[in-house]
Amino acid sequence: MGAREGGFCAEGESAVPYSPIPGPGDGAVPGAGAPALAARGPRAAANPGEYELLLEMIVEGSLLHYGEPRVVRCDEPDLALLLGDRLYALGLYRLAELGDLDAVAELADVISLVAQAHAQGDRALAAAVWEAGAVAIGWGGSRRLEDAKRLARAGDPRARGSLLSARDWALASVTGSP
Repeated sequence: MGAREGGFCAEGESAVPYSPIPGPGDGAVPGAGAPALAARGPRAAANPGEYELLLEMIVEGSLLHYGEPRVVRCDEPDLALLLGDRLYALGLYRLAELGDLDAVAELADVISLVAQAHAQGDRALAAAVWEAGAVAIGWGGSRRLEDAKRLARAGDPRARGSLLSARDWALASVTGSP
């Protein structure tokens, strides 16, 4: 519930601009650039604004669970978790309404792998999951990404590098740049 609805949660500042993968201790927000990145992809070309909005909802849901939300403020931890869940569900619902079930599956992987990364205390891995997931949503998945996700699920320390490599490979293959 927002402040206008009389609930415990109040709206805050709007979204932050794109931020790259965080390095150790640099404070970048995991997932912050994912919506804009995915919306630039050819799979989102018919409705980039909707893709960006629904991904912003899901990123904000993730931040309500694991970080500092950018848009929604909620002082009650239990309510913040419920609101995060609601934003996840609303974003996934809107994506399903667009008929992009492959992107729904990619986002389900993003949500579960981000949860795992945060449970391990690895913000850099969470950010890499968001980046690779955004490319999969905007441009499509790949065998490289699936292999990288398997490493992440297994807790392999090579997962972050593999996710970023899969992201870079996918972008280079469609743009022709190295």
